[in-house]
Amino acid sequence: MFDIRRFDIYRKIPKDLTQPTTAGAVISILCVLFITFMLFNDLLAYIKIDVKDEIFVDDPGREGKIDVQINVSFPYIECKYLGVDIQDENGRHEVGFVDQTKRIAILDGNGCRFESEFEINKVPGNFHLSTHSAQEQPSDPDMRHLIHSLTFGDDVTSKSLKGSYDPLSGRDRTGHGQGLNTHEYILKIVPSVYQDIDGGVVNSYQYTYGHKEYLSYHHSGRVIPAVWFKYELQPITVRRTEYRQSFYTFLTSVCAVVGGTFTVAGIIDSTFFTIHEMIKKQQLGKLT
Repeated sequence: MFDIRRFDIYRKIPKDLTQPTTAGAVISILCVLFITFMLFNDLLAYIKIDVKDEIFVDDPGREGKIDVQINVSFPYIECKYLGVDIQDENGRHEVGFVDQTKRIAILDGNGCRFESEFEINKVPGNFHLSTHSAQEQPSDPDMRHLIHSLTFGDDVTSKSLKGSYDPLSGRDRTGHGQGLNTHEYILKIVPSVYQDIDGGVVNSYQYTYGHKEYLSYHHSGRVIPAVWFKYELQPITVRRTEYRQSFYTFLTSVCAVVGGTFTVAGIIDSTFFTIHEMIKKQQLGKLT
């Protein structure tokens, strides 16, 4: 009769023909503990969501437009004097942009918190906070400031991303320099795409900056300070993609851990047992 047991490559040895040893027991316990530790780490790696970074030449988002959100406090100048002006190399020159702009009085009305959202074109340009659009100029304009946030593109706070997406956050210039100084920030903007594990895409922009301050004179001879943000887009895009280890990789790792550990532990146990037997034979004078 056909006996399928002939194909068994895992032949069993009767238990009464095996010999347990203390060294084998210790190695077995250590082996099980090590396998448990490794499998736990593999499981964490399988569950965890990682982020892969790529860089390529491209420019994502809406064609030709970038959303800008800015939030700055000016403790030494009243709200009625402040406005935002936008310029770029496409010929745009907008003085006193007012849409989606809020001015909140602070410090008993002597200071102002300026918040605005607007769009800029994807060409080099600038936007600046100044008194240029005010109907009357303050006698002593003081543009020392605290930047709460300056971001470009979609909101990334839901992804717990900050850092290079808003490096100017918390930049405090309220106690530095002279009040009449003009502040100039030079921004290098890098388009960034963030794709989450569910396929959702966020188009945002990272940037680096440099800063300088100086006295700027109007053609009338008066000093009219401002806070300038001059920007330039870089011709590369950073893509950050969330991903999880595949089940196939997880299964392969589990098999490698279990099989590899048992094999190595078996070699160690066999080595210890062989050495122990040789020592016993030497003590009995049977080693030749």
